[in-house]
Amino acid sequence: MIEFVVLAAVAAGTGWLVRRKHRTRRAAAEPAGIPCMARHPAGEGRWRVGRVHAVPGEVPRWEPRRGGSVRLSGARATGVRVPTVREGISINPGSRIVACVLQDGGAIEIAVMPLDVRELLEAVPERTVPE
Repeated sequence: MIEFVVLAAVAAGTGWLVRRKHRTRRAAAEPAGIPCMARHPAGEGRWRVGRVHAVPGEVPRWEPRRGGSVRLSGARATGVRVPTVREGISINPGSRIVACVLQDGGAIEIAVMPLDVRELLEAVPERTVPE
């Protein structure tokens, strides 16, 4: 009989803690920006976790979880592709990689989920090819 009372008390305490943690997470809300992974310069280095912040009226920027942000002012998307098998080990194989050319001549690759590609292309428009 005592075992059942102790077990019920432990279950009630665990339920209370889980509900409290859930409420805290919902109240905190998700951080702003498009979740992504990026490689800067393109084709070199490691994929780093971060977010692209594209607030209207401001210069878009990629902000890694650690390190300094990269301004995407004047950046143009040059293409969208699926990850290679080797890249699929480091990033989500279902993602799409948007290759971008920066205004200063550098390049960056940004991997986002397919539902976020349109939002990213609004922040970093595609480059038009002169005729």
